[in-house]
Amino acid sequence: MTTTVIEERPGNTAAAGTLFRFATAGSVDDGKSTLVGRLLHDAKAILADQLDAVARTSTERGFGGAAGGLDLALLTDGLRAEREQGITIDVAYRYFATDRRSFILADCPGHVQYTRNTVTGASTADAVVVLIDARKGVLEQTRRHLSVLALLRTAHVIVAVNKIDLVNYNREVFEDIEREVLAVAAQLGITGARAVPVSALVGDNIAVPSELTNWYAGPTLLELLETLPTQNEVTDTDLPLRFPVQTVLRPQGALAPGLAPEDYRDYRAYAGQVSSGRVGVGDTVSILSSGQPPRDTTIAGIDTADGPQGEAVAPASVALRLSDDVDIGRGDTIVSGTVPTAQRKFAARLCWLDQEPLEPGAKVLIKHGTATVRALITSIEGLLELETFATVPAARLELNDLGSVSVTVAADLPVEDYAANRRAGALLVIDPHSGNTLAAGLVISS
Repeated sequence: MTTTVIEERPGNTAAAGTLFRFATAGSVDDGKSTLVGRLLHDAKAILADQLDAVARTSTERGFGGAAGGLDLALLTDGLRAEREQGITIDVAYRYFATDRRSFILADCPGHVQYTRNTVTGASTADAVVVLIDARKGVLEQTRRHLSVLALLRTAHVIVAVNKIDLVNYNREVFEDIEREVLAVAAQLGITGARAVPVSALVGDNIAVPSELTNWYAGPTLLELLETLPTQNEVTDTDLPLRFPVQTVLRPQGALAPGLAPEDYRDYRAYAGQVSSGRVGVGDTVSILSSGQPPRDTTIAGIDTADGPQGEAVAPASVALRLSDDVDIGRGDTIVSGTVPTAQRKFAARLCWLDQEPLEPGAKVLIKHGTATVRALITSIEGLLELETFATVPAARLELNDLGSVSVTVAADLPVEDYAANRRAGALLVIDPHSGNTLAAGLVISS
């Protein structure tokens, strides 16, 4: 699976506050790209030359809509094919900020064949904005996207009922859609979903409350995005420490920041990202390596690009120095608190992303944390039926199917239930020959 990342970093994005990641999802022509463009436009996060280019293209296409005649979808539809067809194909990433928060947003495609890109955009998001065309209501693709968000345990789901202007700002239309989509979300186990009536083209309830929806007393879309807590703020820093080792640092060049020459001669550290929890100098930790029992040691130092520090919390990328000489390599995990049990067999839910179907007996690679191991799909336990959300028997998983499987791996992996630890329970299924991503998955309790 390949994803083109189209980046724009306006010079005015150095805002205070937390970094918030969100994605958009919806069916074809629901107005996702226009909504994202509206957010960028109203947040004044568009460079002058980019705005001029969009204006020229809008004129060439005979666009006569709002926002001064600008086709705001062009701000995120960056591929030539997207601009020509008026659709989103790849995930387009944009960076912007308000006075309250900095944002990374991902505009995901709505076509069924690009569901895999929605998984990509939503997998790291703190929130996902699901768009629904007010004229069409809840569609099958809406149900599929909500199922993916339930699978990924997305922290916040916002339902934007778009094109409310095309139904004359009808309150009953909005409330009927709100009732149905929140019932679907609840059926999937998504709690706390919010619905907002919006018009991305006109700007109703995007950044400014609309007088034409005076029957809606809730926050605007931007206000929600500015005030919702991030995934890390919700859980990650309160979980036990999980630190997958990416590489061993044994530098031969210049001195590491803050280290004296005598310390540097014997320098050995283990670089990676704190995927959950926190770690401090002097903490007792355990080392998990395949085929070996957990080994205990203590943290002697925490190094960063800015020098040593006393503590690091998720999702910081740091280098840990240990008080003991321990044989550690990429794929091992440094943990504290409850020590996960290394497993060779476990159950997982997959979103199948490949054109070729998955059948029992398939030989694949499983990537968990920084470890990649050979694996066998021993059985397919069932398939999620989108109409009823019941799990039904299945002999295979086709493209975009959501199903449950049993996995056997060739080396011990410290996998955990995704419901308990989002990062430690996530995995990828990879083709051992091509290296392509076949599925995104999560570990479930057997």
